[in-house]
Amino acid sequence: MHIIKVDAIDSTNSFLRGLHREKKVESPVCVRAIAQEAGKGQMGTVWQSNPGENLTCSVFMPVQEISITDQFFVSIVTSLAVCDVLNDLMVTRLSIKWPNDILSDRLKVCGILIENIVKNGRLEGVIVGIGLNVNQLKFDSLPQAGSLKQILGKNLDIDEVLHGLLNKLKERFSQLKISRFKSLKYEYETMLFRKNKPSTFNDAKGDAFVGIIQSITNEGKLQVLLEDDVVSNFDLKEIKLLY
Repeated sequence: MHIIKVDAIDSTNSFLRGLHREKKVESPVCVRAIAQEAGKGQMGTVWQSNPGENLTCSVFMPVQEISITDQFFVSIVTSLAVCDVLNDLMVTRLSIKWPNDILSDRLKVCGILIENIVKNGRLEGVIVGIGLNVNQLKFDSLPQAGSLKQILGKNLDIDEVLHGLLNKLKERFSQLKISRFKSLKYEYETMLFRKNKPSTFNDAKGDAFVGIIQSITNEGKLQVLLEDDVVSNFDLKEIKLLY
């Protein structure tokens, strides 16, 4: 896979989207930034990262056989690819906090942001933004954040982590076929953070309620068992899982 390295950039996702707009990228491409000044997180948040200490990158992956309605399976294979590479690095107690934060125990070590590239109503590719905390030790005002160095007790070579990640992404994206959807969904659900445990959530108004995560729908909505024994489906804007 072609890798573009840049010293400082606002956002690797924005850079890669601009590159695709200019050159019509059709094969996998990775952009890795040493310093990212306005990294994007979910729901418009900013990803914080000390320059040179973490892996901040975006990868364009062509997608041809997936319909818009099945786009959450891109998030599934991306989350599983990150877990694959962390497993290889001997990171323990991995889980996926819906929809695609990667945790070790209760520490968030990786955030993922996926942007679709759509043409004529069809998905033709995705830009996968990944922020993986590798060697950073201090996270200001982020008590749930953690890094691989904190967990493993040693520095890691970020380029080696990147190459491992890109290999796992290629492997997982090759599984992105309708015939594999059921097994991919099952694998993702087995790793869901707080699955089958009473948990506290906030709804869109900020009101707290208790529920138990059951599974996800094919569209990526979180299925939660509520106190009245009714399973309700929630999308990302409707619910927030509290630690």
